[in-house]
Amino acid sequence: MQALGLGSAKSTKTETVANGASPSDQAAPSVIQKPVEPLAKIPASKRINVLEEYAKRSMGKPLTTICIIGHVDSGKSTIVGHLMYQLGEINHRTMHKYERDSQKIGKGSFAFAWVMDETEEERARGITMDIATNGFETEHHKFTVLDAPGHRDFIPNMISGTAQADAAVLVADATTGSFEAGFDAHGQTKEHALLARSLGVQQLVIAVNKLDAMNWDQARFEEIVQRLTAFLVQAGFRKNKLTFVPVSGLTGENLTSRSTMAELTAWYKGPSLLEAIDAFETPTRLVDRPFRMGVTDFFKGGIGSSGGVSVAGSIDSGHLQVGEQVMVVPGNEIGAVKAMQVNDEVVNWGVAGDSILMTLSNLDILNLSNGCVLCSPQHPVPVTSSFIAQIVVFDIKVPITSGFSVVLHHQSADEPAIISKLLMTLDKSTGEMIKKNPRHLSKGATAKVRINMPLRPIPLETFKDNKNLGRVMLRREGETVAAGIVTEVT
Repeated sequence: MQALGLGSAKSTKTETVANGASPSDQAAPSVIQKPVEPLAKIPASKRINVLEEYAKRSMGKPLTTICIIGHVDSGKSTIVGHLMYQLGEINHRTMHKYERDSQKIGKGSFAFAWVMDETEEERARGITMDIATNGFETEHHKFTVLDAPGHRDFIPNMISGTAQADAAVLVADATTGSFEAGFDAHGQTKEHALLARSLGVQQLVIAVNKLDAMNWDQARFEEIVQRLTAFLVQAGFRKNKLTFVPVSGLTGENLTSRSTMAELTAWYKGPSLLEAIDAFETPTRLVDRPFRMGVTDFFKGGIGSSGGVSVAGSIDSGHLQVGEQVMVVPGNEIGAVKAMQVNDEVVNWGVAGDSILMTLSNLDILNLSNGCVLCSPQHPVPVTSSFIAQIVVFDIKVPITSGFSVVLHHQSADEPAIISKLLMTLDKSTGEMIKKNPRHLSKGATAKVRINMPLRPIPLETFKDNKNLGRVMLRREGETVAAGIVTEVT
């Protein structure tokens, strides 16, 4: 992971891609010296100095996005739903209705999960299929929470959600056999953790769930902590950024307040889950870069009763205000911002890190697609069918060779791709070249490769210019084979 530049070094004006990378790879990203004038003409009386307003907002509680990840049936949605209920975000009447309706179909234990799993199919099957979004407030933060699906069939949706996150909560099922099923071969506990780290998540809380079913057994908790810590540190997480919390999503024990249960307090003196989440550090936002926002959803109709097309996503860099114009790439179509919401609140502006819903006018919905990016018309995102990436190879069955076909995941996009050339293998710790033009790449290898997009080009930037737009995932036959960063767009 160090060789991918995924370490947790503090942000500075010059960001390095990898330890020991070449000087060209360590070049400082371009910085906008003054605000970019939008193409749309906004009257002076309505123009907002977004940077000033952001500075004022930063004096209060910062907005932080967290993603809930983990193996299927580990209790992710139940934890989030019960936590939201205890915080008063879900009222008694609504919760009683969920309990009554879930009991009618013989799934009474899923009542809290229904807070996040809203579709009939999700409720009937008892699994999360798409990213569910909600929010809550703590003493120090305002959180947007993304509940990711745990089933391996919906890994693309999990990747799309985690790509927007500043931090994550990994849920591990403590019951006998269930933890092992998620942690061992083909389990999603390991894959979700690897994907989260590769997508830039550095802070992780591990909720050891269903420990009530194990009679709050200290030995079982410590066994899980030991096994997961060894794996997570090897995956690139810093040990001091990992917090393990024993909880029960079903009973609500140790979720929003520290447990007083004697069986738990006899050996656990740490924080509740909410206290651990509230200790997350808010990352530095790229507010002084050109505007970039990956589109995760879009639909006809505007906010409220207004017309137009609405798009949702998380702002990767820069800022935006109502009245400005944005460009959709690929396609280079331009629309004007009519209205905006951040966490369901109507606002006039948004900045990097905000999860946003906006309504655009003068734009046909046919110009939007999964994986498209909204950007500043004066500083458009590069669109390419070929680029060079520095990748780390995961646990693969077949070595990677030239011509290796994969599915490339980039934010919410997933497109067929080909690893057309193996350029060199690299030393994991220094990033220096070991071998030029290797014949194949095996498990654990770090390498630079050329990747081609045979069907259509995609918008992306180098990692040193924009970390969120410079990360890629490579999957094949339902398995993640590699993760990497874009070093050169050709």
